Amino acid sequence: MAKGENIFRRKDGRWEARYRKGYTPAGKIRYGYCYGKTYAEAKEKVNRCKAALAAGCPPPANGRNRFSWYCGQWLESKRGTVKESTYIKYISVVDKYIRPRLGSLYPLAITSAAVGKFSAGLADTLSPKTVKDILAVLRAIVQYTAKQFPGIFPAVDIPAPRQTRGQIRVLSPEEQAKLVNYLSQEMDCCKFGVLLALRTGMRIGELCALTWADISLTDNTVYIRSTMQRIRNLGETGGKTRVITGPPKSEAAVRVIPITEQTAALCSRMAATGYVLTGGEQYMEPRTLQYRLKRYTQDCGLEGVHFHTLRHTFATRCVEAGFELKSLSEILGHSTVAVTMNRYVHASLDLKRDNMRKLAAVGL
Repeated sequence: MAKGENIFRRKDGRWEARYRKGYTPAGKIRYGYCYGKTYAEAKEKVNRCKAALAAGCPPPANGRNRFSWYCGQWLESKRGTVKESTYIKYISVVDKYIRPRLGSLYPLAITSAAVGKFSAGLADTLSPKTVKDILAVLRAIVQYTAKQFPGIFPAVDIPAPRQTRGQIRVLSPEEQAKLVNYLSQEMDCCKFGVLLALRTGMRIGELCALTWADISLTDNTVYIRSTMQRIRNLGETGGKTRVITGPPKSEAAVRVIPITEQTAALCSRMAATGYVLTGGEQYMEPRTLQYRLKRYTQDCGLEGVHFHTLRHTFATRCVEAGFELKSLSEILGHSTVAVTMNRYVHASLDLKRDNMRKLAAVGL
């Protein structure tokens, strides 16, 4: 028997040739066998079997890889095709959630039942939004591998989890007035930036990247063209991160926001050079701005306020004022009005009462 051929003579005098036919769901090799009266006959038969197998199926080597390997193949396919921040987010999801729980499985073990158990485990400790994002990445990996390595993966159903949206924090008119009054006293660049966000609905990364060159006091507009965020360094461990500035999260997020005369007058009074939040060439990153806002709101006696609360509050006040929703959607940087309504607009109880009073005009 030649080295590595797996062809040998049996005790009954026949020659047996063994070849790798596939893999069990547990990842163990499944062998096929050919027999012949001579060594040459057994070798010829096994070569035909191997050729037929190769013609109708992917190379057997693919099947012996665990799911972690396929995750790596998918990540490599995304390198350079998505924004760096998005790619790093994918890596974090795969390394933190998918590989630890599913990475050791072989392809045939990635079933709908296994995915259901995986999803249920995530739901025990994570928010519905986070679970949805993780399952979206898992779905993309399975779809990619099914296309690139046909016949290796079973048909897997990965449904999106049902989301129950919790109550989103919106400042009441009284809380809003208290915060505006606080920010207006001894106003510096950072307080001005927070007030500008409250009056425009900007995201925190967009405000951190905003420069005075993006504000036109001729047209009374703010041009959103960049966002700032802190991301993990690729290929490094120990939690090392860095701050980057790049295009906003979507095409719709690149936008021009008109400002009121009152806000334009405030901009004219505070006008400087460089970054809006610092009035110079040194930027203020989102994490620092979050700390500043927390201090501001604590001084005002406000609880549960995050930077996105300002965005929710802006959108809600716009609706209460009778804002045209298509315009509001574009100001917020959403692709559709539905996103604006479902995610950010929450009518107050007083507005609901006003609308209910209109029923009296129609006899109800």
